[in-house]
Amino acid sequence: MTNKSSLGKNYRLYLLGAMLFLWCAAICGRLVYLQIFSYGKFARQQEHQQLRAIPLSAKRGVIYDRAGRELAMSVLVDSAFAVPSEVKDLPTAISLITRITGEDHNVVLADCQTHKTFCWVARKASDETIDRIQSLHLQGIHFQKEPKRFYPARDLASQVVGTVGMEDSGQSGIEHAYDDELRGKAGKMVISVDARKQWFSDVEQQPEPGENLVLTLDKNIQYIAEKELEQAIHDTQAIAGTVIVENPHTGEILALANRPTFNPNLRKEITPGAQTNRAVSNVYEPGSTFKLVTISAALEEKLTNPDEVFDCQMGSIVYNGMRIRDSKPHGLLPVWGVLAESSDVGSIKIALRLGEDRYYKYIRAFGFGQPTGIELPGETRGLTKPVSRWSKVSIAAISIGQEIGISPIQLAGLISTFANDGVWVTPRIVAGSIPPGTDPKSAPQTVAFHPSASRRVISSFTAAEMRSMMQKVVLEGTGRKAILEGYSAAGKTGTGQKVDPATGAYSKTKYVASFAGFAPVNDPQIVVEVILDSAVGPHQGGQVSAPVFHRIAQQVLEYLHVPHDLPLSPQHQLLLARARAKDKDLEEGTPDHPGEPLETAEVNDSSEAVGTANVARAPTPATAGGDGSVVQAAMRQSEPVAGVANQPNPSPPQGSSVADPASLSPTLPASGTVVIDVEQGGIEVPSFVGKTVRSAVEAAQDAGLDLEAVGSGVARKQSPPAGTHVAAGARVTVQFGR
Repeated sequence: MTNKSSLGKNYRLYLLGAMLFLWCAAICGRLVYLQIFSYGKFARQQEHQQLRAIPLSAKRGVIYDRAGRELAMSVLVDSAFAVPSEVKDLPTAISLITRITGEDHNVVLADCQTHKTFCWVARKASDETIDRIQSLHLQGIHFQKEPKRFYPARDLASQVVGTVGMEDSGQSGIEHAYDDELRGKAGKMVISVDARKQWFSDVEQQPEPGENLVLTLDKNIQYIAEKELEQAIHDTQAIAGTVIVENPHTGEILALANRPTFNPNLRKEITPGAQTNRAVSNVYEPGSTFKLVTISAALEEKLTNPDEVFDCQMGSIVYNGMRIRDSKPHGLLPVWGVLAESSDVGSIKIALRLGEDRYYKYIRAFGFGQPTGIELPGETRGLTKPVSRWSKVSIAAISIGQEIGISPIQLAGLISTFANDGVWVTPRIVAGSIPPGTDPKSAPQTVAFHPSASRRVISSFTAAEMRSMMQKVVLEGTGRKAILEGYSAAGKTGTGQKVDPATGAYSKTKYVASFAGFAPVNDPQIVVEVILDSAVGPHQGGQVSAPVFHRIAQQVLEYLHVPHDLPLSPQHQLLLARARAKDKDLEEGTPDHPGEPLETAEVNDSSEAVGTANVARAPTPATAGGDGSVVQAAMRQSEPVAGVANQPNPSPPQGSSVADPASLSPTLPASGTVVIDVEQGGIEVPSFVGKTVRSAVEAAQDAGLDLEAVGSGVARKQSPPAGTHVAAGARVTVQFGR
């Protein structure tokens, strides 16, 4: 019995031991499973519940004009965020905040309910908004400094500079085209919440600022262009307009203005139409300005000369059953007279001598039907058709600027070719880039600009003949309202008809008026192009666009200190009197429509071979400035043209200043007072005392003044004092203190 009892006890002990062993094994197995095999899963859950990584926006690079003046910069502003686990009544708190910010309550609340550790409630808000949120004293609402894009010049060159989104990504203009260079590298901040629902933040990776860009624009010339374009839009009631000011020798764009425009600081008020950069993306029929291609091609091919007389048949010609008439009857006209009086009949006769194939070769050689390569997004190649798709009247229509679509920047390239001795140069708007952290006051002055691809289209002799004939357009033809004081000028008027979307035919009331020219004639320093869309009343290029050219070119030449090439003698005063010509004497263009409407023309295939006439191209050197600290910006090269011979093109000297256009002899000052346009009595300096730095900058922009801020805080002193009359663009020094 004893043995049986002992055996039973041992059995129970073994059974209990086995059960304990299995229980311990199960516990250990479970622990191994949880700690080893499921560690990653639970760690991710823990991070999701207690940790959240927040990207920290890097400070975008500054965009400067050619003289180192800021066009776009980033400033630190407050953003409000919530730690939902700390907020006692989340729906009520979000409701109070969204009433201040104007954001959708449901969207913000849903985001905060999804993320228990962090959610934005007010991103990059104004000082007033942040102050109102802080006054609520809500638990769980905190604030973080973030860089916000600020445009001190507001709507100046807004389509060129562009805009950014809430996450500081470029959306249009240079901000979009050079987003990778400007954006920099984002940092990372980690938000953690412990068991007591206390939050902690730690910046794991500091953001790296982006590169700075220097544009070829001159802020003062841009101001002149935009001021005069705005006045022209007001006077003519045009629906839109474009002005381009270019250095014809280097292709540098000194000003590019569009209307309508927008203020990039007011993101919610921006409309898609206002963001359109019409200078590079708009396509229109050029009208009589395209006669420059027709006549220059015939001169280059030795098919005519400026003094050969053509019978313009009293302003009427029949070609392949289509009658085409001039705006007024012309009899016998020399070739220069055909251009000066803008005779369609004479231009058609010259084009017929060229023939379709040769004519098309020059159309392509002058850059039409292909992008120019300017560093702006959304550039169009225009609308052209290969010769194989021309109709029986296409050569006649194209010779007078119909049945072909071009962009304003392409027209500027055409005019620059004549001013640049027959060499076409790629237009450029980015001069170079500056590494982050470089002194913004001195570094922009060291950027070296180098012309890009170039090619010879016509000979120097033909270009000289064209300059002489284009001068006669201004002195004796349809461009008399473009005559300058003290400077010789040359150019061409144009009036293109628009297609009525309702009927698909040419409108009888909507026109695109243009004038494009250069000055001085024998040593061109600037090319100025003015385009006005759908002017009300007088609508011819010589009537509405030529006067705008006069006002812009006169001011820009004086601003650049270009020496006068004409004395203000009594004889020249007679020429100025001719500028007050009657509008009916400046009419041009045909009332007939020999070609197909522009909308029926097809875009050229990019693979199409391009014929050129004695064309030369030079590569772009990518070298730094004289001090070796400047990196040349990544420039976009246009596609090589078939049949083009390589020929070197001289570059400007190394280390040239951004403030010094390569071919403009005057030296632009790096600082100090710059007189743009002295109006009667000057500009009255407003009072800046008591304003913040941002408010003072905006007030200075409103007044047309250049503000130099010293210190930070609130304005205490200013020089010159309020009430003083100064020239437009004068510098006002304001001292700030706390």
